[in-house]
Amino acid sequence: MSSESPPTLESEECEKLLDSLLNDDHTAKKGRKAVRNHCMAMLMLDAGLRVGELVSLKLSDLYFSRVPVRTIIIKPHMTKNKVEHAIPVSHRLSQALSSYGKTWNLLDPDRGVFFAFANEASNRALTTRQVERIICAAGWKAFGRPVHPHMLRHTVASRWMRVANEAIVQQLLGHKYLASTQIYCHPNSDDLRQAIDSASQPSKPVSDSDSQQKEQSPPDEPQRPSPVPASQLKSPQVSRW
Repeated sequence: MSSESPPTLESEECEKLLDSLLNDDHTAKKGRKAVRNHCMAMLMLDAGLRVGELVSLKLSDLYFSRVPVRTIIIKPHMTKNKVEHAIPVSHRLSQALSSYGKTWNLLDPDRGVFFAFANEASNRALTTRQVERIICAAGWKAFGRPVHPHMLRHTVASRWMRVANEAIVQQLLGHKYLASTQIYCHPNSDDLRQAIDSASQPSKPVSDSDSQQKEQSPPDEPQRPSPVPASQLKSPQVSRW
């Protein structure tokens, strides 16, 4: 297992990145792209998708009966290691998917859209390189440094590791081997900051009433063992030990 944790974003940086993707000064056409780009980032940041899995998604993977699915199934042919896995959709990801579907009118059967994220002119799926450029540019704009899409996957994986065991995180990420998941056991900058903030909090003072109540409360008397009846002691079937 590696001694270093993969690079991740802090919670504040995640929010700045999402705001940069969605809340930009733009024309109506760019506004549609902003909703799309925000939704793509949410799929990597909340569902932990690899960028290759993202561009392989079809509309039928994300929507059923014109509403967002509750669980995204990443099929073997879409993954790097050919491992199928399922990721439950969070509430805010479901909202992003709903907004994207309505803004782009994706759910109109007459449009003939096949891939979930495609070029508007050709209906061909976006390439991994195009998604990388979108996320990288958003990082520069949000906090002055580039962000690779895989960093979003690292970020959510580290977050999951704090609230679930390794086996669950392994399934969510679609890892074939547990060792691949264990790299997220190392603390990141959010963990270190939380430790410092917790340690620097002043101790809660003990009130006078609590102190007096503790002094007045009699100490607990040790429980004495109940005596064994003499009749039992005389019986050869009962032992005292």
